[in-house]
This record gives sequence, C-alpha cells and structure tokens, in this order.
Amino acid sequence: MKNICIYDTTLRDGAQSEDLNLTVTDKIKIALRLDALGIQYIEGGWPGSNPLDTAFFQEILSYELKHAKIAAFGSTHHPATTPENDTTLKAIVESGVQACSIFGKSCERHARDALRITPENNLDIIRNSIAWLKNHLETVFFDAEHFFDGFKRNKDYALATLNAAAQGGADALVLCDTNGGTLPHEICHITRAVREALPTISLGIHTHNDCELAVANTLTAVRAGAEQIQGTMNGFGERCGNANLCSIIPLLEIKEGNYRCLPEGNLPLLAGTSAYIWEIANLKPFARQPFVGKSAFAHKGGIHVSAVNKDSTLYEHINPETIGNRQRILITELGGRSNIISLAKRFGFHLDKDEPVVKGLYNELNRKASQGYDFASAEASVELLILRKLGRRGVRDFFSLIQYHISEVRSTTDTQPYVEATVKVEVEGVEEHTAATGNGPVNALDSALRKAISHFYPRIKEMRLLDFKVRVLQASDGQGGTGSLVRVLIESGDTTTASWVTVGVSSDIIEASWQALADSITYKLYKDEHEQRHKS
Repeated sequence: MKNICIYDTTLRDGAQSEDLNLTVTDKIKIALRLDALGIQYIEGGWPGSNPLDTAFFQEILSYELKHAKIAAFGSTHHPATTPENDTTLKAIVESGVQACSIFGKSCERHARDALRITPENNLDIIRNSIAWLKNHLETVFFDAEHFFDGFKRNKDYALATLNAAAQGGADALVLCDTNGGTLPHEICHITRAVREALPTISLGIHTHNDCELAVANTLTAVRAGAEQIQGTMNGFGERCGNANLCSIIPLLEIKEGNYRCLPEGNLPLLAGTSAYIWEIANLKPFARQPFVGKSAFAHKGGIHVSAVNKDSTLYEHINPETIGNRQRILITELGGRSNIISLAKRFGFHLDKDEPVVKGLYNELNRKASQGYDFASAEASVELLILRKLGRRGVRDFFSLIQYHISEVRSTTDTQPYVEATVKVEVEGVEEHTAATGNGPVNALDSALRKAISHFYPRIKEMRLLDFKVRVLQASDGQGGTGSLVRVLIESGDTTTASWVTVGVSSDIIEASWQALADSITYKLYKDEHEQRHKS
C-alpha cells in the first residue's frame, strides 16, 4: 500500500472561485472539518496579501489539529530584493506555520516576459528563496508554475528550475498544470521524465480543470511517480476549478486499491465533508458530482431499480456507503412498482409488488406525477405519502388546515406591497387563529403557520428555508398563460437533518406553496418525533 500525501488548497486556490466568498470563521470551520477527515496539509492562504488570510493564520494557531499541518502560500522573493528582505517570505515565516508552498517560474518564457529577468537569475531566486525558508520552517514545497507548458517549450530549463529548488532544500517538487491545458498522455510522459531525472526527491501534482481533465491528469501523474496531490474539495477553484479531491481520493483508494490517502476508516467521512463545505460556502451542491453528489447513486428507471433490488452492483460501480453516500430510489413516471418496494424497504416495510397497497401507491404516484408533481426532486413529500399509505407510526396530522387568507395592498406611495396572512388550523385538538406579515405572501403564510404551531412544537424554530423554486407546467384550462399550473419546490433544513425537499402543484401559486410548505413542516415534525422515540 503506497501512501499519498493530500495537500488541500480549498482555502486558498479554491477560494478564488468567482462565486465563493469565505469569512475567517468559514475558513476555520472548513479547516477543522478537513483535519477531521484526515487531510495531511491544509493550505490556509497567502499571509500578508490580505487581512482575511492574515487573520486566519492568527486564529488557527489557537486550535489543536489531530491530523493536518497548516501551510502558508507565497511566491519566490521579488527580483529587486533578497530573501531576508522580502515581505512575502517574511510574512510566511511570521504567520506561525511550519509548512509552506511557494511558487516560482519554471517556464523560461515566463521568466523573461513576466518577471523580465534572465533565466539564470530566476534559478538563483528559486534556490535562494527555498534555502532561506528552510532555515526557518520545517517543510517547504516548491510549486513549479506552468511546468508542463515550460517543459514542452524548453525541457532542459524546466528541469533546471526543479534542480534549483532541490538544491535549495525543497521537500517536494510540485508540477503545476497552471493553465489546465495539458492532456493525460503529456502528463504521463513529462512526469516520468522528471521522475527519471530526479529519482530521489518527492514529486507532487497540481492540475486545473480547464479541459475537464484535472482528475484524470492527477491520476496519471500518480501512476507516473507523483506522491503528493494538490487539489480542492468539490473541485472549487478559479476559472473551471482545480482537481477535485472528492473524486481523486476514492478513485485511488477504491478503484486503484493500492494507495492510501486518508487514515484507515476515514473514507466514509468524505460525502459528509463535501456536503458540509458546500453548506459553509453557501453554494448549492452539484447533485451529479461523482461519488459524493446526491444523484451519484440515484435510480429512476424501473428496470434499473428492479435489478438494484436483486444486486446493487448491477448498476452501481461501488457501494455508496464506503464514501458516506447512500443509494436513492426515485419515484417518477418512469419508475415501476420496484421503485415503491425499494423505498418501502428503506422505511422498514417488506412488500411484494402484487400487494394491493403497492398497486394503489403506484397508481396514486403516477396520477400525481402526470399532474406535475416532481417526486424525483421532492423526496420528503413522497416519503410522507408512502408512509401514510403504509400506516407508518409517527406520520400523523400534526396540524390540519381550517382556513388561510392572504391580503396584499400596494399604493402608489409604497415601494413594496404590504402583505398579511391569517391562518386558522387545528393543532392537537386546539383551534389556533394567527396572523403575520411577511416579505411576500409565502413568507407571510409561513410566519403565520409557525406562529400557530410553535408553542406546541418548539423545535420548529430550528427549521429554515434553503431554496424556493417555481416552474410553470401547463394550462389547467387548456389556454395557457397566467392560468397555467405551477409547481413549487421548497428545500428546507435544520440543525440535525441536512435538507429535505417538498412539492406542491396547483394553478394557484399560493396553494401550491401551501402544499409544499405544509409537507415541509410535517416532515420536520415527523423526523423530530422519530428521533425522540429512538433516543428513549
């Protein structure tokens, strides 16, 4: 079993994604979660380049990490200074870390045109920068910027930059596909050439995804001799992103089988770590992300589900639980009774496809699907429907609607309409009549309903709205336009369950929203009671 060093750069290179903005608190939370996963190095940022990164390095010193070492990032010293007088190198040392990566030009063209120095001077800068840092830090990695492009232009000079870094005392030489344009066969050829030229020093690989080859290029480099992998969680990064560690780690540990990237037993933490970082980043997870995505092991077609029920390996390339994910069976118009049987089994019911209840559920779900209910997306709604039909204990009417009323007023002097919702519901045998204002009719309706039931179910205050989607489906009267049916999907979350999605369909957008909202709150209350029963 060969150990691979995972160097995570989510907090630095990943943070350069155009839609990713992390606070110091966010970065601390992610660093602690990466440490729990078992990552060896966590690159925290570029100290001294901005107040946020500087604050992160100050704050992280107060935490005791179990697995990871925090690394700083920077560049070789400025051509006009010496290492001991360079502000970048001094900031790295003053950050309090014991490991760092600094990048330098490994392409002769970049040395001449970007730095406007001679190639020989660039070699001295690389060598001297690393040597100075090695006098102050335990570990120094050299990121050979534009290495593959430089190697193709001038092989001898690209290798000379690596030799200069090695002479300075670099602990590893990281080959960077900075522009993300190198193909796997080129990565293989060049990495092997470097391995032959420098047989004793550790090599690393840092790829970008501009050609959607970052993962493939990383695997190729490992096979060719790379021992350190630089990448990001969920593939975050500038332009098209960096090499996705959520794919690379299981590919090496499971598919290749002879590599160890995480401490033994930690691989099942991967999917949860991925989801946690999406959440901290305040970004919607990519459902079709391989291995860790919500749809990675989702089955929709009835033939597929029938086969999976017999043997999951017939349509799944790995057991999803090995990386902390799970199999999902979707209910759609494409799914047969096998889908219902599989879902019921997940809830503790063992049914036969010829049982009347299965036939009834199949007909009801298909009827609703034909009306526009998207049960493939709204798993919470379909779970409630099935459990109610099967008589599952705990799924009950926590509240029942008597009446709701929405009033909305806007005059020419108002910048926004004034919206008020009144709700009359029966809760545990008591009639509650409440009113609330809101930022729009759905928010007002949600607030009024919560107000009516919160003193019966205090934990409803934990629940929060994550997403709200409306889609026009078809005309209920055949005329189209504003009389069309609409589908509302509501995604909710709380402190214990990651998230759940519910659905409503109607020609009235308020009614469709009520259906989805009522299901969402009912699902929360059902999960809470189910959890409480298990604890007791």
